[in-house]
Amino acid sequence: RAQPPFAASAMDGYAVAGDAVRPGATFRVVGENAAGRVSDRALGPGEALRIFTGAPLPPGADRVVIQEDVSRDGDTVTLKDNLDDATHVRPAGADFAQGQEHFPRHPLTPADLVLIAAMNLPEVTVVRRPVVALIATGDELVMPGEAPRADQIAASNIFGLAAMVEAAGGTARILPIARDSEASLDAVFALAGGADLVVTIGGASVGDHDLVGAVAAARGMERSFYRIAMRPGKPLMAGRMDGVPMLGLPGNPVSAMVCGHVFLLPALRVMLGLGARPAPRRTAPLAAPLAANGPREHYMRARLTEAGLVPAPRQDSALTGVLAASDALILRPVDDPARAAGDLVTYLPL
Repeated sequence: RAQPPFAASAMDGYAVAGDAVRPGATFRVVGENAAGRVSDRALGPGEALRIFTGAPLPPGADRVVIQEDVSRDGDTVTLKDNLDDATHVRPAGADFAQGQEHFPRHPLTPADLVLIAAMNLPEVTVVRRPVVALIATGDELVMPGEAPRADQIAASNIFGLAAMVEAAGGTARILPIARDSEASLDAVFALAGGADLVVTIGGASVGDHDLVGAVAAARGMERSFYRIAMRPGKPLMAGRMDGVPMLGLPGNPVSAMVCGHVFLLPALRVMLGLGARPAPRRTAPLAAPLAANGPREHYMRARLTEAGLVPAPRQDSALTGVLAASDALILRPVDDPARAAGDLVTYLPL
């Protein structure tokens, strides 16, 4: 259905024939149109209809003179000298035409719901929120609030990734921590049944206790790739396991979060039906010089200031405080030469 489905008044005033409008002209008021209460009487020469915002224009009218621009005496209105040129009419279909299609390409917002309702649609087809199972791995981890041993730390990156998933439109399912044994990891993998994407954190490297690859392979994982020429985030794997996509992220908190932005969120975007698109990239000048980059793409934590991007002085992938203080990741290409302050560089907003 077109919106509006009829030519409607945009203001309170008087509907008249536009070619009769001039200072001093007089019209006889023959009725009234309010939103939801409409007279179908056509206007004749010299006639006007009292009209209110949102009401349909009567046949024979193509202009609304606002009530501030007329003086009324009984059933007669006289146009004042300070008339404006606007018609104050919303044409039929000015918002959208009948049959027009709308594809938001993002999780539905309040404004989208207004549009859907205005289209007189009681229901629409949507993509279900993908369920993402998140599995932290390692004997060294405890959940926040537990009493860690002297050699343990609190699991942290799983909560940042869960928040990323939820903000992007997915549903995060945090599973129990998988310990450093094949039996424990296999048992937690079994708990991921029904998820649309399985994400592990840690255990994807090549150490003696990094078991994700071996256990996933035993479950029939079809590996797409393993290890990326980037930092932080080199020990990353992806493929399909138990019929669903699987992403194995590094265990260091910053590595996991960076890979979340670069790999997890774009994958989730495709699963939401929003189309394939990499993490958003922007450009800004450097506020400080940078040394030449090496053989891996480098995502450097930084702050975006009025002077430009300020790289964090420490880039260790275990420093969550540095990540929390950053709002950008400077993207350094492989073998990127030294950069001076003022050079434009690419960055990912956080």
